[in-house]
Amino acid sequence: MGGIEPIGWMIRGFALGSALALAPAFTLFPAPAQAGPPFVSDDPEPTDYEHYEVYLFTNGANAADGTTGESGIDFNYGALPDLQLTAVVPMAYALPRDAANAIGFGNVELAAKYRFLHQAQIGWDIALFPRIFLPSGSSRVGDNHPALLLPLWFEKDWGGWSTFGGGGCQLQHGDDAKSFCLAGWALTRQVLPNLQLGVEIVHQTADTTGGKASTGIGAGFRYDLSEHYHLLGYYGPGLEATATNARHNWYASMLLTF
Repeated sequence: MGGIEPIGWMIRGFALGSALALAPAFTLFPAPAQAGPPFVSDDPEPTDYEHYEVYLFTNGANAADGTTGESGIDFNYGALPDLQLTAVVPMAYALPRDAANAIGFGNVELAAKYRFLHQAQIGWDIALFPRIFLPSGSSRVGDNHPALLLPLWFEKDWGGWSTFGGGGCQLQHGDDAKSFCLAGWALTRQVLPNLQLGVEIVHQTADTTGGKASTGIGAGFRYDLSEHYHLLGYYGPGLEATATNARHNWYASMLLTF
C-alpha cells in the first residue's frame, strides 16, 4: 500500500464532510484562541453555555500492516457554564495489507468535560474529561470491548498564543488489549485573525499485549471561513517503533459552531 492511498481516503472523507456542511458565506471573522481539535492533545475549555460545536470529521493512521481510520460526527453541547457534554458517532474502516477491506460502525464515545479551575484564579484552566467508549460490535473494525479514558487537561493563553495538554490513562480489557496511559502537549499561535497554527508532541504506552510504546509529533491548523464554519486539519509522523506502530496520522474536519 503506497502513501497515495491513505491521502485519497482522507480527501474523500473530508470532501464528504465539507459537502454536508459548507455554506455560501465566506466572510472572515476574528476568533479567540481555540484549542483541542484538530490536535491529539485536548484542552480544558468546554463548549460555551447553551451553544453547540459539531465536527464532521475524518481521521486515520497508516502502519506497516495497513491503514485504519474513522469518519463521523463529534457533537458537543454546553450544558452548563463549565460543563460540556460530548457524543461521537463514527464509521470505521480498515484497509489491511493481507485481508479484505472492512467498514462499519466504530466505537461510539460518550463524554463530559468539567472545567473546575480558571486562568483568572490560578493562571491556568484545568478540566476533567472522562470518556466512555462503547463496544463496536464488529470483529473487523473498532474494538469489541468497552473502555474508559480518565484524563486531566491544562491550558494557558497569552496574547495570540495558547499552550495546552495533559493526559491520563485508559482502562480496558479484551482480546489482546490492555490498559495504557497517554500524554501530550501543544503550542498554538493565532497568526491571522482567521488562521491558527500549532504543533504538538504525544506519547502513549503500549495498548496491546506485546505491543510497544509510541511517540509522535504533529502540526495542525484551524481556518475560520465565517463565524459559524471552520476548517481544521492535522498531520503527524510517528517517531517510535514505527515498524509496528503508526507511521503517519491525520485528521480533517468541518466545524459548525452555533
